[in-house]
Amino acid sequence: MVSKPRFSILMPTHSRVDVIGLAIQSVLDQTVQDFELLVVGDGCAPGTAKVIAAFQDARIRFFDLPKAPNYGYANRNIALREARGDLIGFAADDDLLFPDHFEILADGLKGGAAIAYSQALWVSTDGIAAPFLTNLELADEFGFFMESGNTIPASCFLYRADCLPSRDVWPEDVTSAADWRLWQRIIRDNPHNPFSYCRVPTVLHFSAEWKNSRHSQASQLATFLDIADRAGWWPSALRVWIPNPSKEQSEYSRLMRVDPAAWSEQMRRAVGDLVARLAWEDVQTIRPMLASAEAEKATVHSEISRLRNELEAAHQSSAELQSAASDARNEKDEIEQTLQVCQMQIAALHQSRSWRFTGPLRKISTSLRSKKS
Repeated sequence: MVSKPRFSILMPTHSRVDVIGLAIQSVLDQTVQDFELLVVGDGCAPGTAKVIAAFQDARIRFFDLPKAPNYGYANRNIALREARGDLIGFAADDDLLFPDHFEILADGLKGGAAIAYSQALWVSTDGIAAPFLTNLELADEFGFFMESGNTIPASCFLYRADCLPSRDVWPEDVTSAADWRLWQRIIRDNPHNPFSYCRVPTVLHFSAEWKNSRHSQASQLATFLDIADRAGWWPSALRVWIPNPSKEQSEYSRLMRVDPAAWSEQMRRAVGDLVARLAWEDVQTIRPMLASAEAEKATVHSEISRLRNELEAAHQSSAELQSAASDARNEKDEIEQTLQVCQMQIAALHQSRSWRFTGPLRKISTSLRSKKS
């Protein structure tokens, strides 16, 4: 046990006996060595204790606790009450840390920030790595992080133990995303110098087994994988073959430990190349396509507007014709009604006495008109 470690690193575990040894090794291989690793068993799977004990490292403290509600946040607080480091970090039991991970994050805190975070490479179940580059210094990304959702894995963070009034700070009244709530609290409670952004990848973040998803159920990673599946230029360092029945963590750990410094440099260079290529494709191809689509959209909208005006004019003409036809029908009805009245009047005249009495006179008048003609 380290008498006064600078770092206290929290590693919760439940059911990753298959890869937790690799995660622990990535902590032990750090360039900084004055740390304690608090492995928090949350009703962990059989065999976990054996894997941890095999390291025989006094810096590892194992808390073999029964399962706590939800994701075991209460158990994390139990361990943190015994944490002795001035800086508190997090390491997932299925993630891998670059060897200089805590060195970089600690440098990020030198300016007095309450919390520092780095970039992560999300790794698919078939070994493709892609960067998640959330920049909280940008107002829109900061607003999304504080109000809508988290895109930064917990392993990316390191914070000062004295930035909050106590060490047992994991919220126990939420069912999920307690890490996100914790980072938000640290930022809100330290407004004078809330965070520092370390702009390099320092974490390999893998898809949790329970998600049963190639892309960790993350839409951004799914988009990256779609690009990688079609792009011949995807950097080879970010595409690692995973033979059956090996785990993604095993293959990446093997490559990392051959030459940690060279591997880290290669991975970061590959990420820089990838981001530059994506920006190039955006400027060369995607933006012109979007501009063309917008122009075509404007043309279509203009044509739709023209057709709508013509349709409205046609409807107006139709209404006018229908009105004229209605007037004609009304006039016809009036004429027919007048004719019917006249016919009734004539019929009544023919039935009258005067008509019968004047019948001989009409015959004489008719005869005289015939003789004159």
